[in-house]
Amino acid sequence: MATRSHRPGRAPRARGGSRNRSRRRLPMRLLLPLLVLVALMAMLMLRGYVHSEILADHRVGPPAANDRVPKDILKGGPVIDTREGRPTSLELPDHELVLTFDDGPDPMWTPKVLDVLKKYDAHAVFFITGTMASRYPDLVQRMVDEGHEIGLHTFNHPDLSLQSRSRVDWELSQNQLALAGAAGIRTSLFRPPYSSFSQNMDNNSWPVTEYIGSKGYITVVNNTDSEDWRRPGVQQIIRNATPKGGEGAIVLMHDSGGDRSQTVAALDRYISGLKDKGYRFDTLTGALDAPSAHTTVAGLESLKGEAWVFLVQASEKTTDVLVAGLAVVGVLVFGRLGLMLILSVAHARRVRRRGFRWGEPVTEPVSVLVPAYNEAKCIEQTVRSLVASDHPIEVLVIDDGSSDGTARIVENLDLPGVRVVRQLNAGKPAALNRGIANARYDLIVMMDGDTVFEPTTVRELVQPFGDPRVGAVAGNAKVGNRNSLIGAWQHIEYVMGFNLDRRMYDVLRCMPTIPGAVGAFRRSALERVGGMSDDTLAEDTDITMAMHRDGWHVVYAEKAVAWTEAPESVQQLWSQRYRWSYGTMQAIWKHRRSVVDRGHSGRFGRVGLPLVSMFMVVAPLLAPLIDVFLLYGLVFGPTEKTIGAWLGVLAVQGVCAAYAFHLDKERMTHLISLPLQQLLYRQLMYVVLLQSWITALTGGRLRWQKLRRTGAVGLPGPGSGTSEQPVGGRSAG
Repeated sequence: MATRSHRPGRAPRARGGSRNRSRRRLPMRLLLPLLVLVALMAMLMLRGYVHSEILADHRVGPPAANDRVPKDILKGGPVIDTREGRPTSLELPDHELVLTFDDGPDPMWTPKVLDVLKKYDAHAVFFITGTMASRYPDLVQRMVDEGHEIGLHTFNHPDLSLQSRSRVDWELSQNQLALAGAAGIRTSLFRPPYSSFSQNMDNNSWPVTEYIGSKGYITVVNNTDSEDWRRPGVQQIIRNATPKGGEGAIVLMHDSGGDRSQTVAALDRYISGLKDKGYRFDTLTGALDAPSAHTTVAGLESLKGEAWVFLVQASEKTTDVLVAGLAVVGVLVFGRLGLMLILSVAHARRVRRRGFRWGEPVTEPVSVLVPAYNEAKCIEQTVRSLVASDHPIEVLVIDDGSSDGTARIVENLDLPGVRVVRQLNAGKPAALNRGIANARYDLIVMMDGDTVFEPTTVRELVQPFGDPRVGAVAGNAKVGNRNSLIGAWQHIEYVMGFNLDRRMYDVLRCMPTIPGAVGAFRRSALERVGGMSDDTLAEDTDITMAMHRDGWHVVYAEKAVAWTEAPESVQQLWSQRYRWSYGTMQAIWKHRRSVVDRGHSGRFGRVGLPLVSMFMVVAPLLAPLIDVFLLYGLVFGPTEKTIGAWLGVLAVQGVCAAYAFHLDKERMTHLISLPLQQLLYRQLMYVVLLQSWITALTGGRLRWQKLRRTGAVGLPGPGSGTSEQPVGGRSAG
């Protein structure tokens, strides 16, 4: 149940209200999560683009005839100029070597290649791809600063003979954009991917060469191939790259695309040996005594290039952060699942062993507090279930200013041992404190007005007080309206996520929450911590943490079953979980100083508070990364490995859920909807938690929200055990 805080009466609706609502802007609490999601997806898409995972085309065309290629080109040199419409080719002068490196820059191998070139004062031409230049702009700048020449090698290395002219234009412009952003220049040199010697030009590649020339580019192939990509060994690379008879040559090597350790080792010996034979290592324009191929960019073109490189770098860093976050959430999720399985087994063995008892049987009377605000549909069933209890009790219904006749309904029942306490609407904590003040007995049970107890619930709930160290007890709240899909999803969540959690936290002695639907307290313990507080929206979590800090044990009574009504619409569920998650954050913040305290408070602060923060706040906040990378992997690959990993995670969760259902004696049939819950229901919980974070960080305040009740949860019939109804972990309100 969620009682609301005291507010003035509702203001009359203004005229034209429907028109005003239609013009109402999207609330910031919804807009911000949406913007965060869109920004993350944009960063991932950009990352996939520059890593050739999106829009990449790795096809390579088959050999074709060359009868439409000019014979002067087929028999000519490796430098092909078609800019004036008259194809010409050029050879290099004798003893002039132009080293060319394709596919870079690479963060591992390019710096080593540059170091060798610098060692011998040799220059080269680097034919860079736009994808690599965008990711490693500092290496492109170093190439230019050290006197090397840059050529284009397309953006993401497709075979241009298979591409349309618009795709060719796009590959060139994107490559120039990356170069402008990395080094502030343009270049007129171009080398087509998958090209080799000029005599291998064919009817498919030649039209591309002509078209590129019409765009102002000089096409540079090679006439000496080191074949370093084959990794034939250092000595063989040197032999392949050495021209015959002192001829000049354009030598093809690679500084990216795989392990280039042999290339680097060969390069050192190659330059040293050929320099001794009188060879010069120069840039292409230097060897041909031509103007530089570089042109400085400025103005809008420079700004666009810088903006592009900045966005790519941001996407790289964002992805690195997301991957790190995925690793963190993986550790947290599997760590939590492992702890839950191990410690819940230990808990079950301890409390279910023959002869186990908390202490002397507790037979003293109990005061049951039922704070109620507008619970007319549920309150009769709630009170009648209490009257049927097999333990001596008094029932106090604290009517918190209801306007639907809740108090009158209870009074008209005229049931023995049931009292009604009325107050002006002041909120649930105030109603509970009013009930504590009016309670006759030292053991106090608290429940919600939409909940029904089994006859044994109160008795089972108070038995742990036979141990004088126990100050509070959490019961086993279950969802009564589990027949709908959303109810079934909550049922799975509560059995696995709440009650299994409580077993774990019980063993660790740091249970974070006593559910508002079913919990019990010693009056003395409540008085020592100041009673129920309205400092947070999660008064049940707040009081539980306060109990731990005061040195009391808080335990879980699995047999104290209560049936509560869970939200039946997405909007109601959203409101409930938003309040829960935000209230939990408030409680964690309120008790943050326990981290540096001594004694019982310090133990909770250094053990319980970190676990609660990691498992209930951090892990759920990062958990969407699993689904983000699942979607990314399904779309961009590797699809099979992605599906396998997701099914593996689902299988682990399924094992934990099945064990939780076994412990609670629940029907396994509800687990059929577990995969769908993981795909849909969890996404809603993620957005709710993100919204709570935003509310907390922006200093927003959240008011109590009353959920609509249907009265769907009736009295449990004879023999109704935990296998007949669903589970809940906290108050459903």
